[in-house]
Amino acid sequence: MDAPWPQPGTLLSDIVTPMPVIDEARLAANIARVQDYMTGIGRAFRPHIKTHKLPQVAALQVAAGAVGINCQKVTEAEVFAEAGFQDILITYNILGPVRLARLKALNDRVSALAVTADSAAVIAGLAATFSADRPLTVLVECDTSGARCGVQTPETALTLARQIAGAEGLRFGGLMTYPAAGAAAQVETFLSRALALLDEAGLDCPTVSVGGTPDLFLSHEIPSATEHRAGTCVYNDRAMMRAGHAGAGDCAMHVLATVVSRPTEDRAILDAGSKSLTSDLLGFEDFGLIEGYPGARIVTLSEEHGTVDLSGVAGDRPQVGDVVRVVPNHTCVVTNLFDRMVFHDGETVTRVLDVTARGKVW
Repeated sequence: MDAPWPQPGTLLSDIVTPMPVIDEARLAANIARVQDYMTGIGRAFRPHIKTHKLPQVAALQVAAGAVGINCQKVTEAEVFAEAGFQDILITYNILGPVRLARLKALNDRVSALAVTADSAAVIAGLAATFSADRPLTVLVECDTSGARCGVQTPETALTLARQIAGAEGLRFGGLMTYPAAGAAAQVETFLSRALALLDEAGLDCPTVSVGGTPDLFLSHEIPSATEHRAGTCVYNDRAMMRAGHAGAGDCAMHVLATVVSRPTEDRAILDAGSKSLTSDLLGFEDFGLIEGYPGARIVTLSEEHGTVDLSGVAGDRPQVGDVVRVVPNHTCVVTNLFDRMVFHDGETVTRVLDVTARGKVW
């Protein structure tokens, strides 16, 4: 029998570990902080739900002022459409008959669905699927510095925009980019040139969507943008602390873990391994930050064990049976490792939510 999930009113100290927990006050503060900034610079905010995968949290973001949501895959978007969300951007190249059929069915249910494309082949597949009676909005993805997907030049962006605008079942919705951190000037140069070309061609560009949490509070440095997409900012994590985006008090997610062994003076073993903390290093040399024990380092993960090097801890060290709080390197991946998420106010559980979009990866 599975361990019982905590009920509202349960103390955190009574929770079976390993378990991710979300601080309600920090969550609310993070949502308000981002929305206040975006409103202040006159920019729409579109939260990326990959971080929390929870319609309940997305609803809080929309209630705070977000214009809609950003999903990465069709199956993620289906979950949020089922929950009633009607303004959804899927920032992914969608290919193949199965995905396209599901996308078409989704477009029939959602009043403001949009996707992105960065090649003629992707656009051709979309054009063959959709018709004028229920057209699909498509944005051109631009590689403005991120070196992932996206057209490489503003001229190519114009070519694809014309292809979209010329397809009976498609509508050109604008430009989208996911740039590298610190590249605002490069991004603006690319986007402003692309916008000038679109204007010369007589193509209206209603949306210019930029993204990312690390540079979220520098979004004003890209004046051509009309909206910003970001996910991690709702919880924050160790990577966002390193980027200067958040402090320890802004991290809403912790993974509670129990010390199950102290084989040596300098080594502790946690009950949280790669199935709880993720092996995604994001450039770090260890697997999370243990609060309250400066110098402690989670140096290796197996599936169910986390090995902690305590040699750098000057004061008290955790003992067998102690529960520690770990700030994960990458909160988004941790979300996708658990069926449910526990929320708390102080030391008391407030609610437990099913992670309804967990595992929706295509």
